[in-house]
Amino acid sequence: MFVISNIVLLPKPKGESIVQSLDILIQNPDLAPSLKDIAQKVKDGIRITFDDGVYLYEHAELSYLGVLANYIREKKHGDLTYFNRNFHIEPTNICVYDCKFCSYSRMIKQREEGWEMEVDGMIDILKKYDDEPVTEVHITGGVVPKQNLDFYASFFRKAKAHRPDLHIKALTPVEYYYIFKKAKLSHYDGMKYLKDAGLDSMPGGGAEIFHPEVREKIAHDKCNAEQWLDIHEQAHKLGMRSNATMLYGHIEQFWHRVDHMERLRQLQDKTGGFQAFIPLKFRNQNNQMSDVAEVSVVEDLRNYAIARIYMDNFEHIKAYWAMISRETAQLSLNFGVDDIDGTLDDTTKIYSMAGAEEQTPAMSTKELVDLIKNVKRKPIERDTLYNVVTDYTDHVFEDEVKPSYYKLPVVN
Repeated sequence: MFVISNIVLLPKPKGESIVQSLDILIQNPDLAPSLKDIAQKVKDGIRITFDDGVYLYEHAELSYLGVLANYIREKKHGDLTYFNRNFHIEPTNICVYDCKFCSYSRMIKQREEGWEMEVDGMIDILKKYDDEPVTEVHITGGVVPKQNLDFYASFFRKAKAHRPDLHIKALTPVEYYYIFKKAKLSHYDGMKYLKDAGLDSMPGGGAEIFHPEVREKIAHDKCNAEQWLDIHEQAHKLGMRSNATMLYGHIEQFWHRVDHMERLRQLQDKTGGFQAFIPLKFRNQNNQMSDVAEVSVVEDLRNYAIARIYMDNFEHIKAYWAMISRETAQLSLNFGVDDIDGTLDDTTKIYSMAGAEEQTPAMSTKELVDLIKNVKRKPIERDTLYNVVTDYTDHVFEDEVKPSYYKLPVVN
């Protein structure tokens, strides 16, 4: 049992099927007709509309959303909950862009407060994991002129030459748009060039909120929604998979969130190339929006649930445990989430610098497995493309030695 803001959340009822839970909800005579209609759509596998999505944000209680989101989650994945063994390389936190919500980056004029890596330094980090069973390296960071097309192509080639089996999930459309523009390449040709150099897939960052009336206020000088979406579309055409994010809980309104998800849902209808949708909670420490209050954990869970209901053509909804805390990540598994990301090994500063609960985000495989099992879900280690690496449902750990890791520079 968990208690959040005086709301008691019980674990999934034993012996009660997800269909029974949904039927009980639909038959509740006190349920508003519009909420009953949306619940029936979910049961019948009918896509909810834009207006339905806004209505859920404005009127649906957490318990109602949990029933619908868990119904969809368990129809897709049962109790399976995914994670992977990964580490991050953040080539720089210096950036030419001035995003108001960002706690991580430093402008070029503040270069002395940050770091800029060379290709060989990035390879040195990769080599520190030679004896570890990691399956993915996740690369993202700031945008600086010298880390250009040739810089990343060189790193991808050297990384693949050193460890061919390691999946390279690298950079967002924010980086790519800048890099391709400087190189005078189309989005398609730029993505193809880097894929040929060793790039395997893309993370989902940089999406923020697509609608221009919000994007202009929080991230006015980087790629717009159409450019972000087009770069993912070109990657999908090349057979690459990618993720998508949404930064929520700042100055946006509920309909902006639905507009954001609708644009992603339409592209997914077209390409089928997205794997996971990842709502990212706005954190207000050490940035230009520190006067904006953060939303509650209840709103976090409502947002995960509505995302699961609305994003019907996305296979996975992911929660970054390092950003929202281990306890909230556990709770999210009853509100539509089926993936809680990876072990990380304290190789990212993006979350901690923004004020996330996890200031040293590292978990061993055993810790992740226990976190999932403690809320009666089945832990599945996956690779980046959601192939099963190990089913830990009945696994018994011997004494596990936590891996040594490379600590990133710390900004003073």
